[in-house]
Amino acid sequence: MTLGGILPNAQSFPHVGENLGILNIAVLVVILYNNVRILKREGETDMNKDLTTGKPASVLLRFTLPMLLSVAFQQLYNIADSVIAGKFAGEDALAAVGASYPVTMIFMAVAFGMNIGISVVISQLFGAKDFKEMKTAAYTGFISVAVLGVVLTVVGTVLCEPILRMLGTPENIMEDTALYLAIYIWGLLFLFIYNISSGVFTSLGDSKTPLWFLIASSVGNIVLDAVFVIVFHWGVGGVAWATFLAQGVASACAFWAVLRRLKSIETKEKPALFSGAMLRRISIVAIPSILQQSFVSVGNLCIQGLVNGFGSSAIAGYSAGVKLNTFATTSLTALNNSVSSFTGQNIGAGKMERVRSGFKAGLVISFAVALVFMGAYVFCGENLLLLFMNSTSAEAIEIGKKFLLIVSLCYLFLALKLAADGVLRGAGAMVYFMITTFLDLILRVVLAFILVHPFGITGIWLSWPFGWVISSTLSLAFYLLGVWDPLKKKA
Repeated sequence: MTLGGILPNAQSFPHVGENLGILNIAVLVVILYNNVRILKREGETDMNKDLTTGKPASVLLRFTLPMLLSVAFQQLYNIADSVIAGKFAGEDALAAVGASYPVTMIFMAVAFGMNIGISVVISQLFGAKDFKEMKTAAYTGFISVAVLGVVLTVVGTVLCEPILRMLGTPENIMEDTALYLAIYIWGLLFLFIYNISSGVFTSLGDSKTPLWFLIASSVGNIVLDAVFVIVFHWGVGGVAWATFLAQGVASACAFWAVLRRLKSIETKEKPALFSGAMLRRISIVAIPSILQQSFVSVGNLCIQGLVNGFGSSAIAGYSAGVKLNTFATTSLTALNNSVSSFTGQNIGAGKMERVRSGFKAGLVISFAVALVFMGAYVFCGENLLLLFMNSTSAEAIEIGKKFLLIVSLCYLFLALKLAADGVLRGAGAMVYFMITTFLDLILRVVLAFILVHPFGITGIWLSWPFGWVISSTLSLAFYLLGVWDPLKKKA
């Protein structure tokens, strides 16, 4: 699909330069202004939290809560696309957004992997009080993802439609799916810059500032979704443009705030803007994380291909169900990221016992969050699915309900896995982290292809619990063996 094919014409998009950004920018500017006032009142450096002191449980809880709120708004951001598409553009529009989701997750995997690589390195340098190298790591990360973002935008634009056809996307939703994906790809640079900015803040122990930007971006996205789809009737294209604009403004504001924050941290020597040695250090963590997430995304593509064979109603039901499931899994992943930052800073400071206390506290918090989502999806799954669809989509609702029931019953195992993985990642023990993740992925994909024949689409859903149970057991074993502890490695 060419760029010309994704741009609305003048008649369907009146006063684009004026109407597009005003609502979104206004919200973001207000939030940003408020954040700047807070920075000035409290002192910018005071917002960089040292996670190596204080009671681990309370420190981790205070650090985690803003991240959980960030996830809530992030998922509100994502869910709004599907809700408005399904409610106001129809079941096929919901299916189109859902069919593109596994492809978008491949690009998210790259952003997430770079986020992890940079976060681990910066948190360790911050814990060791090596601020000059910490700044170099941040600058190197931004330059690297900018180049990577441009390259992937070109590659993604060329390959998006062939990938959708390879997955067997139904013809009745192909055009809308390709349209949504093409617009999404043109916003990749925004996605990468924002994720790195968020990673820098959390590495410095500041989980509040990213929350401000996510709130602003989420509100802006929802407002633009409503205007473009409900008022202007742009359908799936309107949903995509809303996401593009919200991400773009949030990315620019977050990047500016990061540069301010780094500038406020004093160093005796001027840090380098780019370092090949630092890029290699980041890559040691980032590349395994990218590969891990990419393989997960490829696995999701395989599963999406299986689901596509059951028709657009199945795709719509799965789309709604997987959005809700992603809300739960990303909330638990936020806890995982908190444990990673906590682990990285304390390992950098040589405080191994605090790492163990942080894991226990993170596990308790993770279990509590998992139980909340489990209860919501088991007892209120159908009502939540009706947010995405009308009651006339009975088949899609039934499919989504069964998916949610099966996966949510195993959230406690997922919580255990992610808490242990948080320690492994924060310590840079990426080999062990990848082993558990790949095992989960392989089991999920292989079992989905095996179980789909005797059990139909339900067999695909059953593959999730098997992967989580086995991989969580292995992650816990690696944690208990102490593969993350530098002192044990030297012994």
